Amino acid sequence: MKRKFPGLFLGVAFLTLWSCLTVPPPPPSFHIESLPPSLVAGLSLEERIAFDDAWTSLKQGRGDKAQKMFARLSPQNPASAVGLGYAYFLNNDLSAAEESFKRAIESYPEIPTARIGLAQLYLKTGQNEKALTELREVIKRDPEHPWAKKEYEDLRARITEELSAQAESDLKQGLTEKGKEAYLKVLFYDPESLAANLALAAIYKKENKLSNALVHLKAASTNAPKNKQVLKDYAATLLQAGQAGRSLEAYERLLELDPNNTEVLGRVEDLKNKLGIYELPSQYEAIPAAEAISREHAAALIVVKFKDVMAGATAAPPIIVDIATSWASKFILKATALGILDVYDNHTFLPKKMVTRAEMAEILMRLVNYLKQKGYRFIQQFEPEKIQIADVSPDNYYFQPITQVIAYEIMNLPPQKTFRPEEGLSGQEAVGILDILLALIK
Repeated sequence: MKRKFPGLFLGVAFLTLWSCLTVPPPPPSFHIESLPPSLVAGLSLEERIAFDDAWTSLKQGRGDKAQKMFARLSPQNPASAVGLGYAYFLNNDLSAAEESFKRAIESYPEIPTARIGLAQLYLKTGQNEKALTELREVIKRDPEHPWAKKEYEDLRARITEELSAQAESDLKQGLTEKGKEAYLKVLFYDPESLAANLALAAIYKKENKLSNALVHLKAASTNAPKNKQVLKDYAATLLQAGQAGRSLEAYERLLELDPNNTEVLGRVEDLKNKLGIYELPSQYEAIPAAEAISREHAAALIVVKFKDVMAGATAAPPIIVDIATSWASKFILKATALGILDVYDNHTFLPKKMVTRAEMAEILMRLVNYLKQKGYRFIQQFEPEKIQIADVSPDNYYFQPITQVIAYEIMNLPPQKTFRPEEGLSGQEAVGILDILLALIK
């Protein structure tokens, strides 16, 4: 009598069935996206179908199958090199994958898929800085690339955090050059890093390399325009470097952010006085429209137009008793202190008194002599002795300054040879004459 073993037969059958089943491989652990249509456009229909099958195998994690299929495609098309790169990557042949990705990029630099694969390969091998470089290239061409943008920002944050920590550690150990190098790397990856710019500025200031420090303070103030402490450090360093004009601009920006800061307000006033800069009242803006300029007009025009030349002049002004209510009192004090305009014997200036053409000639020659003392050269275009003026005789008090301003061609003599010494000058004429003189020293 035969014995039956139904359980044994069922087990053998199950094992036989199991051996016939293929367990699908897990999908790739890295990001794979579709290739640009332009890359596969050159393939024939048959090649395109084969390529689609190979790419599907790749996304299913079938690296060996995908590798064989891509290898049969046209090697001249960079799409094949990209596909092989991902197949090698999937099969953990990283050196072959890197070579294939690079070959694709060399043939088609605009291809993002190869750079994304290369970036992921570098991430896997711990070459974060190389990975960031490849991701940056993708973003340059597609700033809103959904995958590359996020990966780039995350990786950049990790790298800069590591470099910043390394820089801080180096500085604590007294390794200034290494710390400096690490912070410069931070700026390479994140040019807007406020912490790195400020740290480098502090290092350079300590080394008395103010021009280097200013580069980083300027970057910091540009990237953080409302940071009052940054702007204050920038303004102070500019002043320390002897750049008073730019320092004033920075302090004025700081004053806009903090208008009640008395310290900054005082610094602004000090710098303005040092530079000879004044707040221009509305009366100054109205000078060009004046029918005849006054002495206060002349003082204001000269001091404002030649403020750069007169910066730093500290001569004591004479006693003047009648300018307290003049809008141009600051300009008058400056012009009279330098001897360009004079004060009458009774200590009056007569700010509202009209300036005649003859008086303007004398004022201009005083200004020319002041400029000569500053090192500026003037060349006479005519010999003063040969200048003949129909309405100004040689015994006229103003004859010499009049002939001199004509010789320098600062003021002109019309064909009628009349100078009209007792007439006034309009605001527009006075502005034009001073602009001629200003042009001669530039």
